[in-house]
Amino acid sequence: MKLSSISFAVVIAFCGTSLPTINAFASTNVLNAISVADEKDAATQRAEYIRKNYSKFEYRIPARDGKLLFTSIYVPNDASVTKRYPILLVRTPYTVAPYGAEKYKTRLGPSAEFEKEGFIFAFQDVRGKNMSEGEFVNMRPHIAKKTSKADVDESSDTFDSIEWMINHVTGNNGKVGQWGISYPGFYTSAGAIDSHPALKAVSPQAPIADWFRGDDMHRNGAFNVQLAFSFFSGFGKPRPQPTDVNNEPAFDWGTPDAYQFFLELGPLGNANAKYLKGAIPFWNELTQHPNYDAYWQAKNLLPHLKNIKAAVMTVGGWYDTEDLYGPLQTYKAIEKNNPGISNTLVIGPWVHGGWQSTTGEKVGDANFGFKTSLNYQTIEFAFFKHHLKGGDKPALSEAWIFETGANRWRNFDTWPPANTQNKALYFHANGKLSFEMPSAASPAFDEYVSDPAKPVPYTTEITNRWSNQYVAADQRFASTRPDVLTYQTEVLDRDITFAGPLEANLIVSTTGTDADFVVKLIDVNPNKMDTLPGESNRGAQQTLVRGEPFRARFRESFEHPKAFEPNQPTKVKFAINDVMHTFQRGHKIMIQIQSSWFPFIDRNPQNFVENIFEAKESDFIKANHRLYRAGNEVSSIKVQVLPALDAQP
Repeated sequence: MKLSSISFAVVIAFCGTSLPTINAFASTNVLNAISVADEKDAATQRAEYIRKNYSKFEYRIPARDGKLLFTSIYVPNDASVTKRYPILLVRTPYTVAPYGAEKYKTRLGPSAEFEKEGFIFAFQDVRGKNMSEGEFVNMRPHIAKKTSKADVDESSDTFDSIEWMINHVTGNNGKVGQWGISYPGFYTSAGAIDSHPALKAVSPQAPIADWFRGDDMHRNGAFNVQLAFSFFSGFGKPRPQPTDVNNEPAFDWGTPDAYQFFLELGPLGNANAKYLKGAIPFWNELTQHPNYDAYWQAKNLLPHLKNIKAAVMTVGGWYDTEDLYGPLQTYKAIEKNNPGISNTLVIGPWVHGGWQSTTGEKVGDANFGFKTSLNYQTIEFAFFKHHLKGGDKPALSEAWIFETGANRWRNFDTWPPANTQNKALYFHANGKLSFEMPSAASPAFDEYVSDPAKPVPYTTEITNRWSNQYVAADQRFASTRPDVLTYQTEVLDRDITFAGPLEANLIVSTTGTDADFVVKLIDVNPNKMDTLPGESNRGAQQTLVRGEPFRARFRESFEHPKAFEPNQPTKVKFAINDVMHTFQRGHKIMIQIQSSWFPFIDRNPQNFVENIFEAKESDFIKANHRLYRAGNEVSSIKVQVLPALDAQP
């Protein structure tokens, strides 16, 4: 570690003693200060390197329908007829700023190694955003059969842009790679469809795939009100003409507490009346489409991930509260529809984009013990260098997956692993959970009252933006509530690893006619744990591993919702995003079940209405929900168990 920005004398003066005997608090603060200073120094050096070694050009690339797509391109200064470089493309709906040939980005590649290695970096405003012409469409539907130049989508815009660049950009070697995180990840996935022959490597990272089934705006049809409102209150404002500036003021929440804000908002229909005033076109559209109708189905990119010729490395984070469904399902769809191509999945212990924006050591109350993002960045660099510049092939299996709980990387030939065993966790009396089916012959149930006026919070954080730390937070605040059912196993006498998707098979009833059900998988620490100086005591901590809500009106079809018959036991079955987690010996496995998760998920009125976005205050009612666990009505959570590494053959 360098002391380039804080002198050694200052360190000694701050600590007030010699380095070997400084107290833990002082040393931590000094080292943090040094770390921050080093990061700033590295960022400054990176920006200076780019300015000295790259030349920037701005182009308006014509798409097939004549619209011009604004593209900033940074070319190594020594690019020439004899010195050629591949193009690395990012397409974004946000901005390629700074604008102006004399104004440079401070970072070009996913990591600094890309700039030192030498690539041509291209950044493009997608159609209808910032300086590009045309109309912007959120999650623009893919057109599988294009019959005229007017048939444009993100795949065709990518194809046209690549075709133009390889024919007009000086010093390119005829090979193109594409990458992007989140929305740019969606554009990367779309760009791979019907791949341009020059497109050799793509990396969709946290790619959006389906905004109704599992990404961003919904979870299994349940509306992510906090994220959708926060995002579209700014991003959703129309752009009447190309512009290189955004002077829209930030939304004024009036409080730092989103729970308070959305509870006081009342029914979702009040969002327009009180705040948005009908000025956000996409908000207006989504409120008119409460079901998985043709509108949402057309925006699902997964069925169209075909005719991909480029090598693919899809990246996601186990703790991504926005887009974990996307990378898992994108990998799966590409694997199914494009046999024989190089298709790799990387999932690490990261929040949304955390493999680039954080070191990946910690999320919430989970600590992984090392900088996991640095491992990934080495692999990412090797992936693009191999496919675009002929570098060594990365030492990587088809699936490179981080095993939380045990905190280690694992390689698999496929995902989910081929050798998992299907098992089920069953609910028992007195909050017990086990792999043994209940033996009671007579029906039994547990019940709770769900009150929309007092919804269960999804986080204890006070924030008016959506939390990205709740995904690994201590759940003891929830287990003390009477409207949360809590079940846990006995203390485990050996490690057990879940690897792959989970599935909830619930038998429930309600006194109302609609309900949400949230299933949470939790790792419970031993009551007593060794604690290092300065660390909080984590004994008995209940760390969230995975949580998934389901709007139970969609139990038979996402397209055709159905009301509950009051007090009638009803099957509710739904998929829960994959996990790769080891519950260690001495820990317990816990399942919590509840019917609100606010304001991550909007409140269900619990009285069936055709469109929840149009529900009135009088539609919101208390309801008594039952979970059946014995007799002919047995609820369970299906899991896939990976044999322990020390298991005997």
